[in-house]
Amino acid sequence: MTTANKITIGRILMVPVFIVQVIYYANTGNEYFRAIAILAFALAASGDAVDGYIARHYNQRSQLGAVLDPLADKLLLVSAVILLSLANHSHLSHLPIWFVIIILSRDALLVLGLGLFHYMATAVKVRPRVSGKMATVLQMATVLWILLKWPPRALPWLIVAAGTLTALSGALYVYDGVRQLSAHPSSAAAAEQNPLR
Repeated sequence: MTTANKITIGRILMVPVFIVQVIYYANTGNEYFRAIAILAFALAASGDAVDGYIARHYNQRSQLGAVLDPLADKLLLVSAVILLSLANHSHLSHLPIWFVIIILSRDALLVLGLGLFHYMATAVKVRPRVSGKMATVLQMATVLWILLKWPPRALPWLIVAAGTLTALSGALYVYDGVRQLSAHPSSAAAAEQNPLR
């Protein structure tokens, strides 16, 4: 259990704290709960950079960290966008359903792709792309914009930018996956056995 992994686990534990505080704020309008939600989200989001820095610069990369780090990001962002898309309260701006669908669809495709590679008993090489990193940053910025109640006029543009980059990063991940599957020996063997397909 490295220091980087401990920080990542701490990020994961911040997610239920964030969820509970947002729900309490939605039901009561008490600003105390919004402040705690902002703090929990900020700690979990900033922890991503901290554990990544420690893992790289102190050689603390591990298989556990490779699983936990993206899991922490997904849990935080998915829970945030779902909560902020619910129209059962009037204290915060709402995220459009299409934005939530794009994020959930991309993450579902990634999980299905990883499952397929695992089924084929082959390693998948996921290339971090600028579009994926920017999509995550913009998603987090969108959530913070709403929680901080900054001017709503700029929010639609931020949502469109985050949604576009999320969709683009998903398409690029699918492209990489298809390319790697096409280069897999089992794909080549299947093509030789059935050349008409």
